[in-house]
Amino acid sequence: MPLTPKYLALSRRSLLLALLGGVAGCGVPAAYVRPGERAVADLSARQKKLTWANWPLYIDTDDKNPDSRPTLEAFEKRTGISVKYTEEINDNDEFFGKISPALMNHQQTGRDLIVMSDWMCARFVRLGWVQQMDRSKQPNVAEYLDPLLRSPAFDPGRRYTVPWQSGITGIAYNRKKLGREIRAVADLWAGDLKGRVTLLSGLDEAFALLMQGNGVDITRWTAADFDKVCDQVEKYVASGHIRRFTGNDYTKDLVTGDVLACQAYSGDVIQLRADNPDIRFVVPEEGAELWSDSLMIPDRALHKRNAERLVDHYYEPEVAAELAAWVNYVCPVPAARDVLASAKDKDTAALADNALIFPDAEMRKRLVIARDITSKERTGFAKRWNAIVGL
Repeated sequence: MPLTPKYLALSRRSLLLALLGGVAGCGVPAAYVRPGERAVADLSARQKKLTWANWPLYIDTDDKNPDSRPTLEAFEKRTGISVKYTEEINDNDEFFGKISPALMNHQQTGRDLIVMSDWMCARFVRLGWVQQMDRSKQPNVAEYLDPLLRSPAFDPGRRYTVPWQSGITGIAYNRKKLGREIRAVADLWAGDLKGRVTLLSGLDEAFALLMQGNGVDITRWTAADFDKVCDQVEKYVASGHIRRFTGNDYTKDLVTGDVLACQAYSGDVIQLRADNPDIRFVVPEEGAELWSDSLMIPDRALHKRNAERLVDHYYEPEVAAELAAWVNYVCPVPAARDVLASAKDKDTAALADNALIFPDAEMRKRLVIARDITSKERTGFAKRWNAIVGL
C-alpha cells in the first residue's frame, strides 16, 4: 500500500460501517445495485478520454520532471486517449465516503477507474457498485496476471477487479539492534521485545498475519479465530509488550530504533533498506498475507472501454516492468521479471532478483490471500478491534 495513512477516527468508521451493515428486504444489502442497473451508454468510441483516481506516489514519474508519468503518457500517445489522472485517494474509508452517495443513488461518480485495497474492493463488489470487465478485450490481463492473484474469495476469476500492485504484510525488524533473526510471528512476543513492538491499527491490515501465527488457514478463518487473536492482542497491550498501533508511520519508529520489530508492508521495507540495510523483512514460517490494491470501473462510468484498455496496457510485461522498477511493490505480472533482468542498467536489473518484488518459489508457497470480512461480521469485529486499538 502506498505511504499514506489508512485509518480514521472511530466516528467516521462507525458511520460507514452502519451504512454497509443495513439490510433491506430479502437479505439484500442496503444500496445494492442490480447487474442490469450498473452500466450506461459507453461514450469511449467518440470521447477519447477517461478519468482515473489513484493513491499518491503510486505511478512512475520522470526523475527530471515529477509531473511526467512515462507509462501513462505512452498509453496516451499510442491510443489517442487522454487520461485525467488524480492522486485523490488517501484512505480507503475516506474515498468510500466521498463517492458512495453517488453510487447508492445510481449516479455517476465522475471517475472511470479507481484503485482501492482488496478488502474495500470486496465491499464494492458485494454492493454491486462496480462493473464486470470484458476480459476478451484485455488479452494481457488474461495471459499475464499472476496465478496467485487470479481468484480471491471476494471476486472469483477477477471479473470486477484487476490488481494494480500487490504487497505482503509481514514482519520488519532491525537485525543489528535486535541481534538475532525473526522467523515466526511468535517471535514478536519474545521477552526482549517488550515495549518495542508495534502492530498495524487497521483491522483489515492486521488480523490475517496474527491468525497465521496461530496456524489458521486465512482463506477460511472463523469468528473463533478472530476472537482468539483479539484475546492475545489484549493481553500484550495490557502487559505493555505492544508499544502502540500504527498506520504507515511505523517506518519512523523502525528507523529511529524505538521499535525493533513490527507488522509491515513489503514495499515500505524496500525503500527503508535503501538507506539502512540492517532493516529486514520476513515472510514468517507460518505464512503471510498477500494483498493487492486493485483497479475497478465504477457503475455508470462513461468511458468503460477506454478504462479497460488502460488496465490492459499496464499488463504488458514491458510496461509492468517499468512501473515495478519505480514503485517497488510486488509486481502482479511475473513476466516483467525477465524484462527487468535484461536491463542494461545494473541497479534496474538487480530488481529482478528482489524477492519482495518478484517472490521466489519458496516464498510464494507461504503467501495467501485472506478471505475478507463480510458485511455481517464487520460491525461487531470492528467494534472489538477498535476498542483494543483505541480508535
